[in-house]
Amino acid sequence: MGKSVMQVRQGELRERMTILGDVNAASFIPWIRRHADKLGLSQDFFHTGADRIELEVAGPVELIDMLEMGCSLGPIDVWVDEIQRRIVDPADTP
Repeated sequence: MGKSVMQVRQGELRERMTILGDVNAASFIPWIRRHADKLGLSQDFFHTGADRIELEVAGPVELIDMLEMGCSLGPIDVWVDEIQRRIVDPADTP
């Protein structure tokens, strides 16, 4: 969880995704990373806790949608109540 610069190519978005629920399972972060990698999405985690995970993802919106769907179903040892998403303006990044 450090600062990194994610490259966003033409036709791609950068979004902040907040996953709420019982998401404290040690398996969930590696699970998200693995699935984001399979979809070719860049990801950068900002917060991981028992009830909330925050990350930024970058890629085509259809693939971000697929990651959201996967996370909402998640592995068996987590319970996702809600996923919030917002587009990150490149001007917001230092």
